[in-house]
Amino acid sequence: MTFSILGRCARTGEIGAAVSTSSIAVGSRVPFARAGIGAVLTQHRTDPRLGPRGLELMQSGCSSQETIDALVASTAHIGWRQLAAIDAAGRAAAFSGRLVKPHRGEVVGRDCVAIGNILASDGVVPAMTAAFEAVPHERLGERLLRALEAGLGAGGEHGPVRSAALLTVHRESFPLVDLRIDTADAPIAALRALWREYLPSIDEFVVRAVDPDRAKGET
Repeated sequence: MTFSILGRCARTGEIGAAVSTSSIAVGSRVPFARAGIGAVLTQHRTDPRLGPRGLELMQSGCSSQETIDALVASTAHIGWRQLAAIDAAGRAAAFSGRLVKPHRGEVVGRDCVAIGNILASDGVVPAMTAAFEAVPHERLGERLLRALEAGLGAGGEHGPVRSAALLTVHRESFPLVDLRIDTADAPIAALRALWREYLPSIDEFVVRAVDPDRAKGET
C-alpha cells in the first residue's frame, strides 16, 4: 500500500525519492540514496536491507537495471518485493514480484521511475512520472513532491495514507533534504508544508557544514 518515485535533476546531478504509505514512518524503511551514485526504493513487504545493497552495487559500477537484476537474482522471498533504482546517469529500472498486490505499477520516465502497490487505480503511477517531467526547471525536491501529490490526486493507494517522506542527495555524504512525516491524517499535505518551511534553509545548512566561515550564522 505504497506509492513512490525516484528522480534525478539532469542540470545539477541531485538525486532523490518521495514516498507515501498507509503505515507509520515510511521514510525509515523505503527510500535510500547516495550522492553521485543513485537511489533505491524497496517496498511492499519491505526489506530495508535491499536499499544499501542496491547502492553498493551501483557504487561498484552497476547500472540501475543491472542493480535490479542482481537484487532479484540474489534475494530470498523476491516475490514479495517491489523495487526501483535510478543511477547517476538518470537511467532507471523497476521490478514487482509475483506476490505484489494490485493495483500495482512501474513506470520509467525521463530521469525518473515511479512504482506502487495496492493502489486505487492503474492511473496513479503514470500520473506521478508525468508530474515530475512537467516541471524540469524546479528544484528536485519540488518535482518529487509534485509527483507524490499527483499520485494522491489520481487516487493514491487503496485506503488512507499515514506517512510520507522526501529524501535528496547532492554533492555531500549527508542528505541535502531528509524530511519525514511519520504519522498524520494528511501526511503529503504536511510534507508540503514542511518542505515550504525548510526550503529557504537548504543551501545555508550545506554552507555551515563545508564552509562555516562563510555561513550566515544562527537565525
